[in-house]
Amino acid sequence: MRKFFEKAVIYLVLNYKNKTNKHKNYTPYYIAKGFVSLRVSFHRLLRDIFLIALGIASAAFGLESFLLPSHFIDGGATGISLLLADLLNAPLSILLVLVNVPFVLLAFKVVDKQFAIKTIISIAGLALSITFIEFPEITHDKLLVAVFGGFFLGSGIGLSVRGGAVLDGTEVLAIFLSRKFGVTMGDVIIGINIIIFSTAAYFLSIEAALYSMITYLAASKTLDFVIQGIEEYTGVTIISSHSEEIRQMIIEDMGRGVTVYAGKRGYGKRGEGTDIDIIFTVITRLELNKLNTEILKIDPNAFVVMNSIKDTKGGMIKKRPLQH
Repeated sequence: MRKFFEKAVIYLVLNYKNKTNKHKNYTPYYIAKGFVSLRVSFHRLLRDIFLIALGIASAAFGLESFLLPSHFIDGGATGISLLLADLLNAPLSILLVLVNVPFVLLAFKVVDKQFAIKTIISIAGLALSITFIEFPEITHDKLLVAVFGGFFLGSGIGLSVRGGAVLDGTEVLAIFLSRKFGVTMGDVIIGINIIIFSTAAYFLSIEAALYSMITYLAASKTLDFVIQGIEEYTGVTIISSHSEEIRQMIIEDMGRGVTVYAGKRGYGKRGEGTDIDIIFTVITRLELNKLNTEILKIDPNAFVVMNSIKDTKGGMIKKRPLQH
């Protein structure tokens, strides 16, 4: 059994990272590190699947039990899909996929392949849930529909973000436009939603548009709460004995810039006054899940501090071309 696990670690982890020399003889130390990496990846995968599935269920419940029967919409790509479904009398499940296709394609460039694939699966799962699972209509009270429809939809989107995906691709577009034109992500999202709600007021009614704005506010606040108040960007400070490996991972695997501070340990078993490199990087909240996973693979005991950043300006946040 031990040899089986060693072979699995070599083929699935070590040979994948060491593509230039796949027949290298690995020491027990590297095999042990590979096993830790494989275990972290497996546990994270199970966690992500659970969160995304829970997010899909919550979003589908919010849509079918609250928003669809009352013809209310939300902001973003979901709001566009709801509006088109009402105007064209077309199936929402198909429109959700079609509207999000451009954002998913953009995600391959803006974030990464893994995130884009998870997003494809998440949106497809939401579309299938709406098609094949029937949720009961809960209430006809318009205010309750707006608040709780937004609550369950925002919870679903937030849970999917924590699982490393999104159910609404508008945020991917906001990240892309903010980097390309220097505007803030908040400005982009507000601009998109102004167009959506203005269209809803014209084609549906002003009352429906106003209730839909309440839905959007409830959804956005719930989303922020579910993902623990993480803003558009997150500043991450990492203190670890394996700082060089972590630095290379951020640059080569995630394509992000880093700043390295020279520091000294102030307290701990490894001695006071010991020199140590402190790493600082800025990432989007869509990449936070991947960064935490990669740090765990390298050093489970790393001290990581995360700070919410409303926005950034300059080259630090811009994605660098990957090294491999």
